[in-house]
Amino acid sequence: MTVTNPIANSVKVDPFTIEIVKDSLIAIGEEMFHALARTSMSPIIYEVLDYASGLTDGKGQLLTQGNGVTGFIGMLTFMVKETLNKFGEEGLKEGDIIIINDSYVGGGSHLSDVGLVMPIFHEGKIIAFSANKAHWTDVGGKDPGSFSNDATEIYQEGLQFPCVKLFEEGKLNQAVLDIIKVNIRFPDLSIGDLWAQVAALRTGEKRVKELCDKNGAEVVQASIDHHLDHGEQLARKELAKLPKGEFFAEDFVDDDGFGNGPFPIKVKVTITDDKFICDFRGSHPQVPGPVNCTYTGLVSAVRTIFLAATNPSQDVNDGVFRPLEIITDPKSILAAERPAPVSIYWESMQGGADLVWQALAPSLPERLSAGQLLSVCAVTLSGQHHVTEEPFLIVEPSAGGWGAAQGQDGARGQFCIGDGETYNVPVEVAETRYGVMIDEYSLRTDGAGAGEFIGGAGVTRAYRAMTDNQFVSATFGRNKYFPWGLNGGSEGSPNEFTIEKSNGETDGPFGIYPRYPLDKDDVVRLMTATGGGYGNPMKRPAEQVAKDVKNEYITVQQAKDFFGVEVNPETYEVVSLSRRGE
Repeated sequence: MTVTNPIANSVKVDPFTIEIVKDSLIAIGEEMFHALARTSMSPIIYEVLDYASGLTDGKGQLLTQGNGVTGFIGMLTFMVKETLNKFGEEGLKEGDIIIINDSYVGGGSHLSDVGLVMPIFHEGKIIAFSANKAHWTDVGGKDPGSFSNDATEIYQEGLQFPCVKLFEEGKLNQAVLDIIKVNIRFPDLSIGDLWAQVAALRTGEKRVKELCDKNGAEVVQASIDHHLDHGEQLARKELAKLPKGEFFAEDFVDDDGFGNGPFPIKVKVTITDDKFICDFRGSHPQVPGPVNCTYTGLVSAVRTIFLAATNPSQDVNDGVFRPLEIITDPKSILAAERPAPVSIYWESMQGGADLVWQALAPSLPERLSAGQLLSVCAVTLSGQHHVTEEPFLIVEPSAGGWGAAQGQDGARGQFCIGDGETYNVPVEVAETRYGVMIDEYSLRTDGAGAGEFIGGAGVTRAYRAMTDNQFVSATFGRNKYFPWGLNGGSEGSPNEFTIEKSNGETDGPFGIYPRYPLDKDDVVRLMTATGGGYGNPMKRPAEQVAKDVKNEYITVQQAKDFFGVEVNPETYEVVSLSRRGE
């Protein structure tokens, strides 16, 4: 058996070689991913894993991607395609590295997520691109951490890199680097991360060249084409299993940071034998505050849901997404255009993805759960370190609760769908590097998300300021419209935070707040959502409710109020039942 590739001069390659080269490409993407983490300077990268790294083919089609942040699926593709649009193949030389964070055409997220693109040549021709995208601690702008939750235009959010050459034929463009250094607050961290990104790109370049030298460019190209086509075949096979028809959902984005809102968003999902169409037309126009999302960002988010509905274990490449079509109105909150602010874009981006989830969940209960925390629940906290007296900056997402599903409780203390496999900065690292103490890090037992299967608990995380004149900005969307229940399950709880002042006063709760001033011993208490429940709470086995009380997922009173089960608080045995509607 042979595989014929018309693009590669009709070269015939045996299927074993095709698979070996394909798996080698996937391994290269993983090696690039780990190289970036090991050499980075910032906890947001090496601890949280807020980055993605991978390879595309010579046309910008994604081949392989390692990522902590699922919201970056697809953004590497847009970065490479914008590089090709601007320079063309003839304008790119061996050793070039392009820097890009354009939110509207070259990446789709906020300016803090800085992308690098490197063409990989073999015998004078582009065979592939290595690319990565990483969250820098700071890229300038009006606020520490750069993603300001009260920006009114993109220019307030930091430096913009409009697809320019950082390296030209291997020579550093020192002027670009100098501009970066004097415009960001923590140059050692961000420039250190830049070199880590460069190292990861060059790792990818080295490995792809080795692959071409060993097997020949024609074989590698044939394997690339087979890899993309195989991804499409697998996706279409799973698409054929999905229910066909039209599915609808509507929801709201809470707030734009200025008290405006809520903003309605809507979707119609059409599934046919060969198409998965998500039509967001009719959603609210772009807004004054920075919750806007660009079209490329929306595409990346919807790709995540498409994978969840079809084949979540599948290796990601652009062939997988060939059946997916996404339609929006121009200049909407889900497809914003310059100069709309986008620094907390995830509120709309993940809101759009969640709409597709809501629309399909009743028909795919075996794959899709009830509603989850949704928001990144991002926190930036800046000030002076109490020991070193140096400035510090916390940039961190927050974990929360996922929705319950058919046959299982929701996951507790996990990140939202857009953050994927990311992590908190460990308590020990935070207390060493930052001017805070962590007073509490615990599951939130609010009793929300009741059901036959209960929503996963959110978390409570409390930062105590160790010096005066600190400032915290937090964006906790899904504050007014809670995670939705499924099949009779109760809705979850809100994301919110409060300020507990050293004099005993409490301020809040808040959803979005910019630059709240903190003095020594003031406490920021962050509380994330519990996910939605699945099924009638009165059908949850009484013995399981008693175990929930024992495990401190719910209280004795919540067991009685929400599940109709009275539990002995000392022995955790079921005392009596007062169930309704069984």
